[in-house]
Amino acid sequence: MKATYGFRATMTARPGKGDELVDLLLSATTDGSGASEHCVVYLVGRSASNREVVHVTEGWTTREAHAENFATEQAKAFVARIAPLLADEPRFQDEVPVGGTFRD
Repeated sequence: MKATYGFRATMTARPGKGDELVDLLLSATTDGSGASEHCVVYLVGRSASNREVVHVTEGWTTREAHAENFATEQAKAFVARIAPLLADEPRFQDEVPVGGTFRD
């Protein structure tokens, strides 16, 4: 499947909560919280200069698939688990994937 819609979130965790935020975000790929066959890229990264700043980059088959996924009760519950870990509102950015490479 090809990603035609990209989404990026940048979150700043409360002091000392960066590790917990990262662990929770990574659990989305293993516990089913964020699992969708339409999400073809899901990357979690950290700022090199501030470990409390966490980035999530997603690639979705369509914008609609992303919206449908985040409208589910399961996704809303996951977002609710993230909220208490954050120091402020996340920043969101849409993008159009044009290509790239990922090597494990």
